[in-house]
Amino acid sequence: MEGNQSSVAAASPNGVSSVPAGQELAMQTLSYSSQPPSPNTPSTPHQQSRNSIRLLSGILAVNILLLGSALVCGAAFSKVKVLSDEEIHIYLTILLILTTAWMIFYMVHTASRTQAVLYKDSHAGPIWLRGGLVLFGVASLIMDVFKTGFSTGKLNCESPVKVTFPLVQLVFVVVQTYFLWVHSKDCVQKQSNITGCGLMLTLATNLMLWMSAVTDESLHQTREEASKPNGSFNHLRDGSMFFKAGRSGCECTHSACEIFEKGFYYLYPFNIEYSLFASAMTYVMWKNIGREIDDCSPHKISFRTKGVVFGVIVGLLVVIAGLGVFVVYEVEVTGDASKERVLIMYYTFSIVGLSLMSLASLAGSIIYRFDKRTVVSTKNPTRSLDVALLLGAALGQFLISYFSIVAIVAEKATRTVSMLNLTCSCLIILQLCLQNLFIIEGLHKQPYHAEPPVVSVVFINEGTSRSNPYSPSLKNDNDEPSPAENSLELSSHSHDFSSSTHSSSSHLSWKRRALKEISGFLLLCNVIFWIIPAFGARPQFENGLEEWVYGFSMWVAIVNIGLPFGIFYRMHSVASLFEVYLTS
Repeated sequence: MEGNQSSVAAASPNGVSSVPAGQELAMQTLSYSSQPPSPNTPSTPHQQSRNSIRLLSGILAVNILLLGSALVCGAAFSKVKVLSDEEIHIYLTILLILTTAWMIFYMVHTASRTQAVLYKDSHAGPIWLRGGLVLFGVASLIMDVFKTGFSTGKLNCESPVKVTFPLVQLVFVVVQTYFLWVHSKDCVQKQSNITGCGLMLTLATNLMLWMSAVTDESLHQTREEASKPNGSFNHLRDGSMFFKAGRSGCECTHSACEIFEKGFYYLYPFNIEYSLFASAMTYVMWKNIGREIDDCSPHKISFRTKGVVFGVIVGLLVVIAGLGVFVVYEVEVTGDASKERVLIMYYTFSIVGLSLMSLASLAGSIIYRFDKRTVVSTKNPTRSLDVALLLGAALGQFLISYFSIVAIVAEKATRTVSMLNLTCSCLIILQLCLQNLFIIEGLHKQPYHAEPPVVSVVFINEGTSRSNPYSPSLKNDNDEPSPAENSLELSSHSHDFSSSTHSSSSHLSWKRRALKEISGFLLLCNVIFWIIPAFGARPQFENGLEEWVYGFSMWVAIVNIGLPFGIFYRMHSVASLFEVYLTS
């Protein structure tokens, strides 16, 4: 930039620029737009302040989580209960009240202060993530209503805390959904210590709710498997600590209790995903405390389905087939004669679906090798969290798959169901690796229409010919551009560029079309692979081989730990693939 100014100044006597004001302003604007923004380097005291906030709030969150984990696990799995269910609900209720009070304080006091929120992180809280939060939040509200109705019918023999807890959670969900919808992009500059501790309290509360819901839902599913006449765990259910939890002789006083109970157990997957979505958004807000963002204006990305047909159609066929398999599985898996046939059908569908997803992910990764888009290299808390969640959540599926592979190989099982289980486990590992590679590469690519245009402006000294690539024929008598000419040149160039951009978006190149088809297909497939385990399909408990090799207690623990992470991986993949679709 300085070199351009000096060359223009040298072309006129006395160091005065002969370039008109309008042309010089245009040159400066184009020069600035062609240079990437320099990263903001905070001062040492500022960085030390941010580190101290993170340390203090991190210690608070770790203590809340460790205490809560010990209490929940002790109440659910110990042979002699450490705490009763009522005392666990009291602990969670206190966390909900404190967190709700802090969010109201932030919205009313902190966010309204002068210079409290100077910057916004354009990448945090995108509309599809906030929309998913609202959707899961509505389902969580319905779940709380069902839990309240169920607990009301047992007030004669159970503590009123079980009625109070879902009501407090209902208020918490409403306040938190509004809080994250409005303030998820905030980069707080004032009251940093209070805000940091409040956000970590919110994060810890959501993780505690997630842990409690996962434990309750996992125990419920395990008891359901054991209650089946031909269940694999039927011989163990009377003496195991896993089935003592949740038993009580309390009878409901109204006839709708069974409907309420089934209803809120079916809504548990939505509540679990809500807690994880809220945790992710809260973590990004916490990382943005004291952060000064240079790029506060995101590129406008529109959702268009024009031209994307094949991937969506094939994905919908997989979803329809998966729903059919899931319904048949739930209806017929309890029968002795039909169990093996249903398991063969389930594993066959999984093998076909996972194979198609693996091929699509591999094709997308190959296309990226020919893609010349710029790779986003700037630090971004949202991107870092997306990658960490994809890699971390995939470990749950890896855990179950590797244990299944070892059990089948060790037993040298040759049954059709065992061989299909082995093939499915291997394909899960392959598909997760290829899909992670495709998604992570896509998330780090610049959107197609966000690539900066290459602009060249050439100014030559007086006495020589003047070159202007935009409008060479418009000159005055002195062979100098007039201000009117400058504005005409810039508007003409802007019109040409916008026309070319519109044309490129209307007629997608083969690479863009292929990436959109692949993203849409993988998105729909991940939806059905989320639905099947989230709503009760547990083939890990039906074939009986792993339980025979590892023992009942160990295998139940492996499945109940790994499966919730696998379910979350599928849902998080849906959100990430939607973003890859938009940026392609």
